[in-house]
Amino acid sequence: MPAADSDFALLSTPPALITTDTLAPAALTNPAAAEAAAAQLAPRLFAQAAETDVEGGFPTQEFDWLRAVGLLTAALPATLGGAGLDTPAATLPLLRVLQHIGRGNLAVGRVFEGHTNALQLIQQMGTAEQVARYAADARAGRLFGVWNTEIPADGVHLEALPNGRYRLRGAKTFASGAGHLARPLITGALPDGQGWQLFVLPADSQPPELDRSFWRPLGMRATASFRADLTGLEIGPEDFIGPPDAYYRQPAFSGGAIRFAAVQLGGAEAIFEETRRFLQSLGRIDDPYQRQRLGQMALALESGHQWVRGAAEHAARPNATAEAEATVAYANMMRTAIETICLDMLQLAERCVGARGLLQPLPFERLHRDLTHYLRQPAPDGALADVGRFVLEGKTF
Repeated sequence: MPAADSDFALLSTPPALITTDTLAPAALTNPAAAEAAAAQLAPRLFAQAAETDVEGGFPTQEFDWLRAVGLLTAALPATLGGAGLDTPAATLPLLRVLQHIGRGNLAVGRVFEGHTNALQLIQQMGTAEQVARYAADARAGRLFGVWNTEIPADGVHLEALPNGRYRLRGAKTFASGAGHLARPLITGALPDGQGWQLFVLPADSQPPELDRSFWRPLGMRATASFRADLTGLEIGPEDFIGPPDAYYRQPAFSGGAIRFAAVQLGGAEAIFEETRRFLQSLGRIDDPYQRQRLGQMALALESGHQWVRGAAEHAARPNATAEAEATVAYANMMRTAIETICLDMLQLAERCVGARGLLQPLPFERLHRDLTHYLRQPAPDGALADVGRFVLEGKTF
């Protein structure tokens, strides 16, 4: 069921498409090319991140860059103009792409992960006509995302109309990219308890009402994660993606946590790199305590890399869907381990750089806020408890 958040008043803002006439998208023809493009773009994203870190802002320029290098279509198959990151076999390069983008800017990584997730969901559950239609939208530079979180008493409902269409009622919270996503995928309750339906909202022609006052965050300021009220908008059956409750099927629902964990690890990697650079600039490389801390950070980061590899191997198994419980349990272990790694990295970096390092314009203050906020993903205790249940029942990975 969707998670609960809080409620505020409404403001109306039309969505803006991320398209530029001057930037022709590059053609990424394979997963390795996508990974290389993300690695090359990460330093540019990092250099721009401080300018983008504005409450209520959005990294519009950065998504122009992602489009220009071909990453907005990388999750599509090559036959549809993508880099082939759509298959289970390409999970490792996909996670590495997400890690590179997170290393550059966690706010960009959060929205890009949602864009990638949405394209994957459409390919997994949509009709051939829908896959082709939305692939064309992605090639045109339109941004996708997934809006699921809501307050139960104020959640999204579909009300049947006599003409076979549906009128929407209710709102989503933490709607990342609100006002900038042209094709958000949204869950809504069908009439008469028929279940939850995933659908695409054509937000460029039917913009939801946005409450910007909802988003007053510690970090991740530039994700534009507003409250989006869909009341009064209309969709048709052609906008439905998959049958009722398909979005919540395992292992895809919980197993998808490995994507946001990869972005988070990218943030930890940025902290490691900046800490090392800071100490080198001060000539502190001979300090035995700093060496010890950097050694701990290097160990933690390599542990994260191994978790990414392990999660990719599990997701790419031919029987991953048949063994959904094991796939989800491993994903829960990976997200928990990455969270611990990130928290340890934050503490070690603070001790390394001291109070001086936490002053602007150095990046540590922003990195700390963004990563701390992004780590607050839903149900961390439940994820770990599910791993414990799995192993106590004598099951294996």
